[in-house]
Amino acid sequence: MYVILGFIILIALYVVFIYNGLVRARQMAEEAWSGIDVQLKRRADLIPNLIETVKGYAAHEKTTLEEVVALRNKAQSVPPGDVAGRAQAEGLLGQALGRVLALAEAYPDLKANENFRELQTSLETMESEIQMARRYYNGAARDQNVKVETFPSNLVAGQFGFQKRQYFEISNEADRAVPTVKF
Repeated sequence: MYVILGFIILIALYVVFIYNGLVRARQMAEEAWSGIDVQLKRRADLIPNLIETVKGYAAHEKTTLEEVVALRNKAQSVPPGDVAGRAQAEGLLGQALGRVLALAEAYPDLKANENFRELQTSLETMESEIQMARRYYNGAARDQNVKVETFPSNLVAGQFGFQKRQYFEISNEADRAVPTVKF
């Protein structure tokens, strides 16, 4: 009788241990997603300043600048939990930003402008931080996915509704391409 009771207690403790590991993995992934969201918000806040600086030098590049603003607004309107949608929108925004930065090559005065250089440096730093946050999130998502899929934690995960997480990645190969600007 005590052996059976001891065995049941051991199983219950093991389930609690697995459950807590799954909760920890989910929280790490949510915290990592929050980090990406913060970095993307910082980049979105930087874009209007970049656009205004470029506008003064490249008035006839209005369509490129309007595209960046439209893509920024689209990226910000993606629902918070839609990882794939956000990744796609941010990939398109990144391409458009690349085209804006490439405009500087055609405007030597713009390239020499201190505000533009500061904004460009800030944007490059921001892109690096976004990549770092994305890698952190994908690592946390991987950890959660491994726990959700591997035995015996998959039994507990299934019982308590733990799901796999989507990775934050660029799914369209064209989004990875270096933008080209033609005048």
